[in-house]
Amino acid sequence: MQALFRMAEVSMVTKLEQLIAQTILQGFDAQYGRFLEVTAGAQHRFEQADWHAVQQAMKKRIHLYDSHVGLVGEQLKHITDQRCFDVNFLTRVKEIYTGLLPDYPRFEIAESFFNSVYCRLFKHRDLTPDKLFVFSSQPERRFREIPRPLARDFAPKGDLSGMLQLVLNDLPLRLPWEDLPRDIGYIAIALRQNFTDEQLATARFQIANELFYRNKAAWLVGKLRLADEVYPFLLPIHHNESGGLFIDTCLTSKAEASIVFGFARSYFMVYAPLPAAMVEWLREILPGKSTAELYMAIGCQKHGKTESYREYLTFVHQSSEQFIIAPGVKGMVMLVFTLPSFDRVFKVIKDQFAPQKEVSQARVLECYQLVKEHDRVGRMADTQEYENFVIDKHRISAELLTELQREVPEKLEDLGDQIIIKHLYMERRMTPLNLYMEQANDQQLKDAIEEYGNAIKQLAAANIFPGDMLFKNFGVTRHGRVVFYDYDEICYMTEVNFRDIPPPRYPEDEMASEPWYSVSPNDVFPEEFRHFLCSDRKVRHFFEEMHSDLFHASYWRGLQQRIRDGHVEDVFAYRRKQRFSQRVLN
Repeated sequence: MQALFRMAEVSMVTKLEQLIAQTILQGFDAQYGRFLEVTAGAQHRFEQADWHAVQQAMKKRIHLYDSHVGLVGEQLKHITDQRCFDVNFLTRVKEIYTGLLPDYPRFEIAESFFNSVYCRLFKHRDLTPDKLFVFSSQPERRFREIPRPLARDFAPKGDLSGMLQLVLNDLPLRLPWEDLPRDIGYIAIALRQNFTDEQLATARFQIANELFYRNKAAWLVGKLRLADEVYPFLLPIHHNESGGLFIDTCLTSKAEASIVFGFARSYFMVYAPLPAAMVEWLREILPGKSTAELYMAIGCQKHGKTESYREYLTFVHQSSEQFIIAPGVKGMVMLVFTLPSFDRVFKVIKDQFAPQKEVSQARVLECYQLVKEHDRVGRMADTQEYENFVIDKHRISAELLTELQREVPEKLEDLGDQIIIKHLYMERRMTPLNLYMEQANDQQLKDAIEEYGNAIKQLAAANIFPGDMLFKNFGVTRHGRVVFYDYDEICYMTEVNFRDIPPPRYPEDEMASEPWYSVSPNDVFPEEFRHFLCSDRKVRHFFEEMHSDLFHASYWRGLQQRIRDGHVEDVFAYRRKQRFSQRVLN
């Protein structure tokens, strides 16, 4: 009889484990279903030119994941009567969950969702391969054979313009074209500037079935296949003021495509029921992008975080490098370290800030979350947030270990052979702008100042004021773009009071150590930017030539008024001189 009771008890436990595994997978199904639902609305928002709804949908889609992880966690607590906090129980659940995935179409993101539920329950502790999917259970499974074609094939067959008309007429957009023959002519000219007639005569164009929506544009994403090479074929589609559609440019280089899909831009809204298939399809025209970056680009940022961690683990396993303090000026809020050959940096919030930094740790966390949710306009680096990050102590340089123990002791846990960092951010590594400028020739310096000013202006137009605008807080990407990456003083433009410095009352006022005028916490005096940005003569010359408007409070107040009036600025993932309208004018 006791044996029967034990068998019944084991059977009940097994059924409970199966129920939990199915509950987690159903929770992921619900999350990704909502993800696709929000994404599917991108076409309607674009056609309605409802740019504020575009911004809200972007934030909503980001929040969906954590919301559903929380819901599943609460379900497990109720179903299991707290047994979900038993590590051995969840280890068995993981085994059953793994068995549900071989035929599951989104297995890779389902694994990440399981990881998130586990981390939510166990506060990001005890993260080992037997308990969660540190590496995929199906690493060899890739969608080389795509079950549903992601793209359609077109061939010019001696009539490039005719083929382009077929491509554009085949789009799902329901708005009229402003001047389709004109745009087809522009595209044909752009193609002939980069490829010979012989190449185009035998070319094949593969056009993605789904448009990629972001900001105020719908992107046609395709591939131009020649005999010996594959090139991107990207067409951003915009509205005019009357609601007509027009093609803004044609991009066909992998460097240009890399910038369009860059880590400093908001995630695309593209309908991808099989995200792994979409990632594999994109990889051919974005060879410089990691798997993590590709998943993030299409909005699967949580799985992108998983892949980013896996890429980090692979790098550490394959190298013997030690972690070092990152090159550049040390921050007053963040301790930054890296591996010499790794393309990412790690940022830890210091336990105590420099006295001049009037900001709390909670506020720094809020700033980084703001950047995650906001339109980054190609000028703010995306970050991945990790808790209880484990590093083997022998891989940490003596200098960095001393720095960690001095600056972030409250965030460290010493396990003897390992160090646990309780919270950090991982971010794409760039060359600090101040270091870049020190080594730059005159043309590179001019380009860097132009990029820096453009970055400030584009952030401001997107309702972001960087706060600390020193060059050390910006980085230069491998494509020469300037990107902001120090977020501890960031705020909305509409929260700032931009003021002109009042004229001195007496000649002695200008010599006084204290200002002769009152200053409130949110007051900013753009005239002062000239003093701390333009101490170098060459820098001052280039600044005055290209961006002197940044030194005038009236410029900033004008931007504020446009934001308050509800205006959403255009964001271009390419230089303005590449726009067809600019080419015609020039």
